[in-house]
Amino acid sequence: MNAYEYAMQMEEEGEKFYRELADKSTDEGIKNIFLNLANEEVKHYELFKNIAESEDHVEIPKMDVMQDAKEIFAEMKSSGREIDFGEDQIALYKKALESEDKAYNLYIDKANEVTNPEHKEIFLKIAAEEKKHLELLENLVDFVESPKNWLESAEF
Repeated sequence: MNAYEYAMQMEEEGEKFYRELADKSTDEGIKNIFLNLANEEVKHYELFKNIAESEDHVEIPKMDVMQDAKEIFAEMKSSGREIDFGEDQIALYKKALESEDKAYNLYIDKANEVTNPEHKEIFLKIAAEEKKHLELLENLVDFVESPKNWLESAEF
């Protein structure tokens, strides 16, 4: 399996995982964050698929999962609604954190393996996106562990 096929497989698994998390979420805002992350994984998958099928220039899609998440957290804060998460959800979100960390490291490694400079740059850009996902999930874990305190002091 080459670097692109492996990346596609990772992104496909990531999409499926985030859609499962969205289905299990008890909060509409959190559900939307996971759906946004799943959609980002689809964009990554399509990007790697295009690279694998063609050596030509590939356009990197716009990705703004962080901005979307900031808006969702702002809405949750302003709503004043009571938010409570169970330990099972916290464990799932921590698993998502581990997955994003794995993806980040994978793309850094794959960037060092490919010989095409443009493809190397793409792997590094996707690694940077995975790093943003990791930061988002770190904030999400902090949030679900203590929602009231996090929303009152959030500088996300």
